[in-house]
Amino acid sequence: MTRYLYFLFCLLVVAAGCSKEPPPRSVTEFVDNPMLLEAAMVRCAEDRSKSRYDAECLNARAAVARIQAKEEAERAADLEARSERKRKELRRAQEAAAEARRRAEVAQKELKEAEYLAQFGEVPPAESAEDDAESQGNVPVVIIPESGESPQSDLETVPDELRRRAEEGSN
Repeated sequence: MTRYLYFLFCLLVVAAGCSKEPPPRSVTEFVDNPMLLEAAMVRCAEDRSKSRYDAECLNARAAVARIQAKEEAERAADLEARSERKRKELRRAQEAAAEARRRAEVAQKELKEAEYLAQFGEVPPAESAEDDAESQGNVPVVIIPESGESPQSDLETVPDELRRRAEEGSN
């Protein structure tokens, strides 16, 4: 009986040794299962000379390359989106600064015109109907602006212009 069991055991060992190896795992299997990929990469890294041309190791390396390329593409897309947001913010700030400069130039021009007209005793045109009613009372005929009075500088008007545009955009 023991001979029979011994013979059966040897037969099983030989049969197990002769069985075919499972086919190597594919790249998509490695991409889908990171634990499997990590295990294969550790096994392949242990003996590089033997695993250099092993089909499973080649597939594992290809999966790593594919995952890295995907991550790099996502990172590049994220950086591009951030860059576009920054470009838009910069454009908006530049437009606000240009508008502030334009308003300062207009205010400077109006100030010079008022100074010029004041020399001849003319009152500058009123902004609204309330100003017309006030100017008919006890208001002096000649308005001479103070010499130190000037429109705001460009840098002072930029935040005001940005606030004004933000309020217009929210309305």
